[in-house]
Amino acid sequence: MTSWMEIVAENPDHSSWYIERFRTMAADGADLEGEARFVDAMVARGARILDAGCGPGRVGGALHQRGHQVVGVDVDPALIEAAEQDHPGPTWLVGDLARMDLAEHGIEEGFDVIVCAGNVITFVPVDDRRPALERMGAHLADDGRIAIGFGDHRGYGFDEFRADVDAAGLAVELELSTWDLRPFRDGADFLVALLRRA
Repeated sequence: MTSWMEIVAENPDHSSWYIERFRTMAADGADLEGEARFVDAMVARGARILDAGCGPGRVGGALHQRGHQVVGVDVDPALIEAAEQDHPGPTWLVGDLARMDLAEHGIEEGFDVIVCAGNVITFVPVDDRRPALERMGAHLADDGRIAIGFGDHRGYGFDEFRADVDAAGLAVELELSTWDLRPFRDGADFLVALLRRA
């Protein structure tokens, strides 16, 4: 799978296309908040939530609207700029998930939930996937959890992901096949994994 920044380097208009795609879907009334509903159900109002690979802010923005304290991080400055425009309120930061240290931005407290939706983990360069999981784990509150969702057609096998989870000092708490809570079964082509520190 090609990393996000490699895609942008090959096609400088890709970020703009992606931003407008979701703005159009929102304007057309598409339901873009499934992941946010999932995360919102896991925590009390006012929870600290990190949107890891936040893109133009659709998940983090929806969680902010539900009353949570949201920080969003994305490697693409164009997507962060769109998040700031379309979803004011959360803290939006340009950053690399594999090297993320939010203390550098004055954010010291751990997160109740870290959400990594939209196949984001598959856009992280292969050699950075395990470090990205490690950095997410480092930013969790003591009883915090990570929710990651991605499809098996993205070049990151589920077994490979599970091995990286273990190596990153995390453990799988629950596996689902959709953000709307359908159980994971053999042959499922999408995985939503709920992780905690091992």
